[in-house]
Amino acid sequence: MNITLEQAEKAIAVAKSKAVEIDTKMNIAIVDAGANLVAFGRMDGAWLGSLDISIKKAKTARFFDMNTGIVGELSQPGQPLYNIEHSNNGLITFPGGIPIKNAAGEIIGAIGVSGSAVENDHIVAEAGAMSL
Repeated sequence: MNITLEQAEKAIAVAKSKAVEIDTKMNIAIVDAGANLVAFGRMDGAWLGSLDISIKKAKTARFFDMNTGIVGELSQPGQPLYNIEHSNNGLITFPGGIPIKNAAGEIIGAIGVSGSAVENDHIVAEAGAMSL
């Protein structure tokens, strides 16, 4: 099961609303279950350098079906996924990427958000992921 364009656009709209609420500008990427980009939104004034990061966060969350912040914890020196960020043409292992599940709990895609402090990235991504 894959996220639809309509669902992806809804997740972006909800994430964007949360970004406005916390007064930040974000790049927001949605990938499907195959980690293919479905939708993308760049808020006016959002950092250009965060565009690629948001897409990689979404892909990382889908590749491993976990929040990117958790991947980050597991990829520290001495941890089981140390250096994993060098795989898959580069992963992002800090907060802001979250798998998206349907009502049945199946992963249908992922959201990646970048453009602020990673805590804000996670808050905005979580709003989008929970919107479906």
